[in-house]
Amino acid sequence: MLDRVTPPSIKPLSKIQFPRPEILTLSNGINVYLFDTGTQDVVSIEMIFCAGSWFQHQAFTAMVTNMMLREGTKNYTAQQLAEKLDFYGAHFENTTERDNAYVALYTLNKHLHQTLPLLAEIVKNPVFPEYELKVLAGKQKQLLEVNRQKVNYLARANFNPIIFGKLHPYGMNPEPEELNKVTREMLANFHQSYYHSGKCSIVVAGKIHPETKELLEQHLGNNNWNGTLPKQAEFQFEGAEIKNHFIQKEGAMQSAIRLGCRMFDRKHPDFAGMKVLNTILGGYFGSRLMTNLREDKGFTYGIGSSIIPLRKSGYFVISGEVGADATDESLGEINSELYRLCDELVPENELSLIRSYLAGEMLRAIDGPFALAGLYRELIEDGLDYLHLENLIETVQHITAPELRNLAIRYLNPDSLYTLVVGPERK
Repeated sequence: MLDRVTPPSIKPLSKIQFPRPEILTLSNGINVYLFDTGTQDVVSIEMIFCAGSWFQHQAFTAMVTNMMLREGTKNYTAQQLAEKLDFYGAHFENTTERDNAYVALYTLNKHLHQTLPLLAEIVKNPVFPEYELKVLAGKQKQLLEVNRQKVNYLARANFNPIIFGKLHPYGMNPEPEELNKVTREMLANFHQSYYHSGKCSIVVAGKIHPETKELLEQHLGNNNWNGTLPKQAEFQFEGAEIKNHFIQKEGAMQSAIRLGCRMFDRKHPDFAGMKVLNTILGGYFGSRLMTNLREDKGFTYGIGSSIIPLRKSGYFVISGEVGADATDESLGEINSELYRLCDELVPENELSLIRSYLAGEMLRAIDGPFALAGLYRELIEDGLDYLHLENLIETVQHITAPELRNLAIRYLNPDSLYTLVVGPERK
C-alpha cells in the first residue's frame, strides 16, 4: 500500500543541466539561437533589437515605434495583417523596455511559410500611418491619465527618477502631453536607426523543422535591411540628495511604498548572492516581508522585493501597497526586517528552504521551450553565457549565512535606501 502519511524526503539538487542552443549565423550577420526542444508542432520566433527607451531623443518614441509596427506596412494595412495572422492561428507580440525592444511570432509550423513573411514585413516595412498614430497616441495618453490616479502607478513612475535622476534614460518619467510631440517622421527615423540587422538577435524555440533555417535565411537573412547603430550617448547617474519622499494623493485608501537604491547588472560579482538575499527578504510568497506585513500584521495584501538588472546598471526595490492608516507602522516593520538581515545570521533551516526554492525556480525556468528561450534571451541581452547560470546555482547551493549578512550590511542598510510613499497625508 502507498504510504500517504510520510512525505517524501527533500533531496538537494546537485546539478542542473541547461540545454544548449544551436547557434546559426545568417548571411547578414544575425545570430539565431535555436532550441529544438518542443513536443508540439509549434514554434516561437523572437527578435531582439537594441531599441529601448535608452536610445530615444523624444519621450515615448521607442515605445510608440514598437507599438506602431503592425499598424500598417508597405504591402498590408493593419486590418489585413490582423486578419492574416488570425486566419493562420498565429500570435504576434511586441514590447519595449529600457534597453531593448522585442518582436515575437508564435505560429504552427505548418503555417510558417505564410506567417514568417508577415513577421518580416512588420519588422522591415512599417509605414507608421498618420491616422493610426493619432489614435494610438490618444489611447496611450488616456491610459496614462487613468493610471496617474492610482497610488501604485505613481510610486512606480516616480521612484526611478529618484534613484537614477530625472534626466537619465532609466529615470525619466515623461508627462502624458509628451505623446503629442511624437511625429511620424520621428518614428520612421527611429525605426531606420535601430530596427535592422546590424544589432539584432533571434531566439527560436519549439519543434524546429529542417526547413525552418532556410525560411529564416530567406526572409530575415538578406542584406536589404542592414545598418549600424548610432553612437550611444553616455549619462550620469544623479540620484536625489533627499532620502525620504512623499507624494500626496488625497482620498486614497492605501499608500504605495517604495524603498530601494541603485545597484548593478548581472555581471557584478555580488549579483548571485544578492539574488539569494533578496529571496529571503521579499522574493517569494513565504518571504520575511510577506510573513511579517501580511500574515502577522495584516497591513497589506502583498509586498515583495526585487533585484532589477539593467544593461548599464540595476536597482533594488521593495514595493507594496498598505492600508493608509498603517503606513508608518509598515515602514517601521520593513526597516526592522532590513536591520535583522544586517544584524543576525540567517538560520540554517531558512537558508536550506531558500536553496530548494531557488533551485526549483531554475528548473521551472527551463521547463518548456518558450520558458527556456526567455531565460536565454536574458543572457544574450547582457552578453553572458551558461557559465552565468552555473555560477548562480553554485552560489545558491554554497553561500553562507555570514556572507549573506555581509551583503546586507553593504547594500541593504536602511539608512542608505531611498523611500517613497504615495498616499493621503500621514498624521
